[in-house]
Amino acid sequence: MVERTLAIIKPDAVKKRVIGNVIQRYEAAGLYPVAMKMMSLSQPIAEGFYAVHRERSFFHDLTAFMSSGPSVVLVLEGENAIQANRDLMGATDPQKAESGTIRAAHGASIEANAVHGSDSPETAGFEIGYFFPGMDLQAGC
Repeated sequence: MVERTLAIIKPDAVKKRVIGNVIQRYEAAGLYPVAMKMMSLSQPIAEGFYAVHRERSFFHDLTAFMSSGPSVVLVLEGENAIQANRDLMGATDPQKAESGTIRAAHGASIEANAVHGSDSPETAGFEIGYFFPGMDLQAGC
């Protein structure tokens, strides 16, 4: 099933200048950008995006990190895009990520792990709407 998911190339990966490599990996996996923008997340924008984690101990560090520099926010489209992107990203901890995944190649720590991806259709709907309001979640624009 063709679907859409949100992906973020995080500030650490942008700083390392690996945006093109990450996008190339998406495309090689059959995930094609249908919307994309580079932006610097303010602290309030990061806090709103990660609000589901507000009570977690890592919330402040995560939102501070995501506000530390520009990110590239993308909507990816492809067959089973959500799971395909999760597989391509690899484990949250880059040290535990399988070889060949984005996080194994470009992540440095659990926090600075290069990329973010939606984890379910419901999350994808919220996340796409958060950064691309009014965009239809259905594939095939």
